[in-house]
Amino acid sequence: MHQAARLEFERVMEEFARWHIVPADERSPAPAWWWGPAMAVFDDREPMSCAWCAELGLNEGASFADGAHTILALFVEQTSLTGPQDFPSKAEGGEHDARALHPQPSDDSAFQP
Repeated sequence: MHQAARLEFERVMEEFARWHIVPADERSPAPAWWWGPAMAVFDDREPMSCAWCAELGLNEGASFADGAHTILALFVEQTSLTGPQDFPSKAEGGEHDARALHPQPSDDSAFQP
């Protein structure tokens, strides 16, 4: 497995653990940004760590592919997307204030005429 794919899947597993401890009725939908890392290991038959297997509810010795299938299964019935502000639990109070984006000074020194 490529090291970058492993690191991205590791990030997903850390987020999954945080997400999974939130009570189901307060939990946000699974975030779409998990899709790519799960697809990157979709065919990887290398065994995952015992901790990750347990976190995903899989038997010890399950592969990264098994973990990816479990993550992707979260999206099957899902009908909405999660925004970063709503992760790992649903936002309280409905609408969020839009963040103001302020202009940043540009550095055009790299583009000399």
